[in-house]
Amino acid sequence: MKFKKLIVKSLLVSCLLVGLPFHEGLVYAQEKVKVNFWHAMGGWRIEVIDRMVADFNLQHPGIEVKAEFKGGYDETFIATMAAAKAGKAPHVVMVVQYSTQEAIDSGIFGGAEELLNRFGFKVNWADYIDQVLHTYRVGGKLYSFPWASSTSVLFYNKTMLDKAGQKLPYKPTFNDIIQVGRTLVKGGHTRHAITWPLHYWFVEQWMAQAGQNLVDNDNGWSGRPTKANLTSDAVKKIYEWWKQLNDERLWVNPGRVAWGEAVRIFVSGEAAMFISSTAHVALLQKEASEKGFQVATTYIPILDGTKRNGCSIGGGTLWITKDHPDKELKAATEFVFWLSETAQTIRWHQNTGYFPVKKTAVDALKKEGWFVAQPNYKTAFDQLLETVSIPATRGAVFGGFREVIDHMETGFEKIVGGEPVPKALADMSEKATKSIKEYQRLERK
Repeated sequence: MKFKKLIVKSLLVSCLLVGLPFHEGLVYAQEKVKVNFWHAMGGWRIEVIDRMVADFNLQHPGIEVKAEFKGGYDETFIATMAAAKAGKAPHVVMVVQYSTQEAIDSGIFGGAEELLNRFGFKVNWADYIDQVLHTYRVGGKLYSFPWASSTSVLFYNKTMLDKAGQKLPYKPTFNDIIQVGRTLVKGGHTRHAITWPLHYWFVEQWMAQAGQNLVDNDNGWSGRPTKANLTSDAVKKIYEWWKQLNDERLWVNPGRVAWGEAVRIFVSGEAAMFISSTAHVALLQKEASEKGFQVATTYIPILDGTKRNGCSIGGGTLWITKDHPDKELKAATEFVFWLSETAQTIRWHQNTGYFPVKKTAVDALKKEGWFVAQPNYKTAFDQLLETVSIPATRGAVFGGFREVIDHMETGFEKIVGGEPVPKALADMSEKATKSIKEYQRLERK
């Protein structure tokens, strides 16, 4: 007991000398650096992110990251802009690809490469998949950290198709979907042939496959665009095919951005096929197994008679807001740097379906036989590696994108409501062009 009191007295004297707070038996540890991380990963992915954040916190005792799901991509972005305006921006934010230009223009984010260099983190950018860097390097500068990258693929109920004696090509066309779909529905195997959310992204994917830019000036890569390109023959054929599927009741509409409802329709057997993000691989395999059927994947279907140019990348990257003390910016950069490491890249891929963005991760997965054992994870990656780097497959980059998306989705609703496709596309393109110009007018103020 005397020895214990001697230690306590010694600690007390030491603390008084250096001005530290003291509690008998304990010297308080240095306060942790707090980092707020806002993301748009709902559903089962919340738990995946929370586990990864918990592991980071455990491995970095001086940092405490708090992850928070803020809703969809648009909700997360809007909430971030409002928080930044109030001087309370989160440190790390997940931003969807189509908001890239608006995020840059906002001026609230620091550049990824600048932050890494500033705090001494060394990244081998040559280790990243080329198509990923082509998508996110704007004006020669990488503003965000690639992470949750995806492409769209076609999922199908293999058990149902096998029973009906039907087989989809690994690289199907629009006509393949119609023919197989008709057979399945007429044969009473399913109520509907296919589903996907009413979402602009699929149109952009089909345009990319056909080598068609969404906007002028090389899809926004060679300069700020001045107009939308939504009246081409390829776009007309895309919307006509979509309308045909709807008119024949082969496609069932889950609603705008209704990913959850689309999953339910497919898993329940109401539709035999489902076009969605590769981010749904893990979930759909689990749900299909529980429902007693096998799910398989193919490339997304494309316009008949066209060459496959490849797909544009969707999903979100990680951005760091800049108006924080250096110690917080360094901690935020360290967190994102950790998430970008090969081990975490593999973990994120295997638990979700988002494809691995680093070559070392791909090599490790191949070495352990992952893609052989899990071919559904391989489809999106094969599709990505075959993609030709042209402006259409890099994805459009421009401000006012969210308004253009609304015009594209509203246009299709008018088409299924009876408006002729050419008229709807002309109106859609005109309104989209107006939104692009309006954004640039406001941005110059």
